[in-house]
Amino acid sequence: MKNITILLFCFLTISCFSQEKKSKSQNATIVVSGNCEHCQMRITKTALSQKGVKYASWDIPSNQLSLIYNARKVDLIDIQKAIAKSGHDTGKLKAPDTIYEQLPGCCRYER
Repeated sequence: MKNITILLFCFLTISCFSQEKKSKSQNATIVVSGNCEHCQMRITKTALSQKGVKYASWDIPSNQLSLIYNARKVDLIDIQKAIAKSGHDTGKLKAPDTIYEQLPGCCRYER
C-alpha cells in the first residue's frame, strides 16, 4: 500500500510540472499595420528583441503578426508597445505620429 501511495505521489508531481511547462508558452496573432519587406524586417526584429519572444513572423498581405512567446517573461501588450514605438500601429495601440513620420515612404501605411 505504501508503494502505491509513493508511486501515485510521484506521478501527480510529474504531471503537475509537465503541465506548468506547457502553459508558459503562448501563441498569439495580432494585426500590425505595414506595407513592405522593410516593415516586415522592422516588425519582426522589434518583436524578437523583446525578452521572452521565441518566434515572430509578420505576413505582408494580411498584416498578421504570429507570435510564440513566454507569458512569464513578457506580456502581449508589452510586445505591442514596442512595435508601436517602432512606428507601426497594432490592433490596440497607435504609433506616435513623430515616429510614424520618420518611416521611409514605402512603409507609410494608410492610418
